[in-house]
Amino acid sequence: MDLGMAMLVVGGGIGLLLAIFGAKMLVTGRAPAGTLRNFPSLRTAALYHLLFGVALLVMVVGQVIPNGPARAALSAFAIVLVVVALLRYRPRRSRPSQQT
Repeated sequence: MDLGMAMLVVGGGIGLLLAIFGAKMLVTGRAPAGTLRNFPSLRTAALYHLLFGVALLVMVVGQVIPNGPARAALSAFAIVLVVVALLRYRPRRSRPSQQT
């Protein structure tokens, strides 16, 4: 296994973990406090992680298949998923206000 393939395996593993983490949050309705602190709602946090994980998996699959229109289409689809995650479900920019 060369370095390029090893990086694809690592990227695919990270994408799979992110997608599972997002799906688990959606199904169980629970998330770590550190994750919830950075997002306005649990659903937003779950969809953000799910979309990024699926995008990473799609990008890895697109890099494994031979050159052609399918490879370009999968890469474009992965970029669209990331754009949707960033524009629709992005984390908060500032810290939530402390309630006393």
